[in-house]
This record gives sequence, structure tokens and C-alpha cells, in this order.
Amino acid sequence: MRRAGRYSRREPTIALINVVFLLLIFFLVAGTIAAPLDGDVRLVDTADLAGAPPADALVLHRDGRLTYRSVAVTAEEFVEAQTVEDAPDVRVAPDREVAATELVALGRDLRVAGAARVIIVTERGLR
Repeated sequence: MRRAGRYSRREPTIALINVVFLLLIFFLVAGTIAAPLDGDVRLVDTADLAGAPPADALVLHRDGRLTYRSVAVTAEEFVEAQTVEDAPDVRVAPDREVAATELVALGRDLRVAGAARVIIVTERGLR
């Protein structure tokens, strides 16, 4: 006579939990958390520049118009809309076709409107 085994067939739940956890981590890393920039903007390419995420960047288009989250704004409206008590830091994402003089003039306008610092977001800074 053979004795019945005491082993019960359990489901491999730990392995399933590990797979689900790894998938969750993968999609968190691969997904985009910040809102994307306008599709027709090609950013300036620089080397060795540490940048900040452009989620709340003011976008300067090649035709000179400014947008913030795809809504047309002026430099003064943008600075006034910031919720920082002190002077805010402003991130500007210029199109690569924008003239440097126009970018400098925008920086000056933002500083006059009350921005503490103007940070230029470039292609290298996004990586």
C-alpha cells in the first residue's frame, strides 16, 4: 500500500505577483508623466547641458508666438499666471528656427514682467 503524499498543489502566486510588479515598474518608467510639447516645435540642440523637465515650459514658436500648454499667451500673462509667491523661474522651450535676438528679447520681457530666472530648455536637456 502506498501512502498518499502530503503535498498539495498550490498556485504559484508569488511568481505571478513578481511578474505583475515588474510590468508595473516597466510601464511607470516607459510612460510619459509630463505633458508633451507641441508637435511642430523642434528644440535647440546643445551638448552637455543639465536641463529641467519641460512640463510647464513656455513654448516659443518659429513665427514668434508664445504658447503655454497649447494656449496662446504673452510673456506678461504667463508670469502673472504663475502661482509662486516670490518671482518664479520660467522655462522657455524655443523652436530651433527662432533667431537668438528674439530669444534674448523674450528673456528680457520675462525678467521685466517679474521672472526671477529664465531657463532655456533644449533637446539635450530633455534626454
